[in-house]
Amino acid sequence: MKLRYKIGGGILAVLTIAIVAIGLVLSHTEECVPGPTVQPGVTTMKSAVYRCYGSPDVITVEDLAKPAPGDGEVLVKVQAAGVNPYDWHHLRGSPYLMRMMIGLGKPDEIRLGADFAGVIEAVGPNVEKFSVGDRVFGGSSGAYSEYLVMSANRSLARIPDNVSYQEAAALPIAAITALQALRDYAEVKEGQRVLINGASGGVGTYAVQIAKSMGAEVHGVCSTRNVELVKSLGADRVWDYKKENYTESGEQFDVIIDNVGNHSITAQRRSLTPNGQLVMVGGQKGDWIAPLVGPLKAMIVNKFVDQELGNMLARLSAEDLAELARLMEEGEMRTVIDKQFSLADTADALRYSETGRTRGKIVISME
Repeated sequence: MKLRYKIGGGILAVLTIAIVAIGLVLSHTEECVPGPTVQPGVTTMKSAVYRCYGSPDVITVEDLAKPAPGDGEVLVKVQAAGVNPYDWHHLRGSPYLMRMMIGLGKPDEIRLGADFAGVIEAVGPNVEKFSVGDRVFGGSSGAYSEYLVMSANRSLARIPDNVSYQEAAALPIAAITALQALRDYAEVKEGQRVLINGASGGVGTYAVQIAKSMGAEVHGVCSTRNVELVKSLGADRVWDYKKENYTESGEQFDVIIDNVGNHSITAQRRSLTPNGQLVMVGGQKGDWIAPLVGPLKAMIVNKFVDQELGNMLARLSAEDLAELARLMEEGEMRTVIDKQFSLADTADALRYSETGRTRGKIVISME
């Protein structure tokens, strides 16, 4: 055998072993073990935690030490928390590549949740923007807790007087995703035809309303049972996907916001105008590469066509939270709440979210 074949075979073998080793490390899940007990005399709070990756069955509601605000921080008494696919992706540690950031084998942060609304109970030194008693909402790890501490300069904003804690808690991840997809990625302009695929879900319900507030002609895609809901949000036209397929209709749109990922790139391009834009928000489920297939295809095809095809990742910001609060205060947007759960029933809330049949948002109420 020629030397170059031996070298090539050796390199291939090493790469194969390395890939398998990385796969084993990423997919390894440690067993759940009880956490340490809180020392006597320590003030506690209830919090939903997961000490290992897995199904909602691994979630427990435990007593943890109540935090105290430090320099530049606020202590929030949480009244409600929003549930997102983000949460059960963290719960399962899936796709496995996430574990490089959130913990190998087991989660580094055991508290669940990101979206919250509540009232500021205490402030640390050098906090100027907020005061005790302010009603606030935002994004922070450990939102499924009775209390949380976060920087006053991070993703935090005041709740308008006409908005409840439950309505505000549902906003951050879903509504900011909708806002940034339409405003920053698609740069929607008045009069454009915008289609929201998955219009009855968390991101979709907000996207329909935000696109309408931007002056777009809004088309929503949903199942039969949600047609009237999407119409009530302001959609000019609602497509019942059980009866019709927008990618085969011959109609074209300036912007498609895809929260589902159930159509091929070719089919989506057929439904776009020659210079239209596809913004992919949702994708296929999977532990390995399935969630990446759609975005990778879009990235490759995008280099050879005039249409803009791409995936997006939302970024929480105080400025965008304030914009969402304005839309809510002025009546241009509302929160659709499907179901509410108690903190004790957090596992059931995550189970319901994983079904993918949520109409609007799921909220966990602390009281």
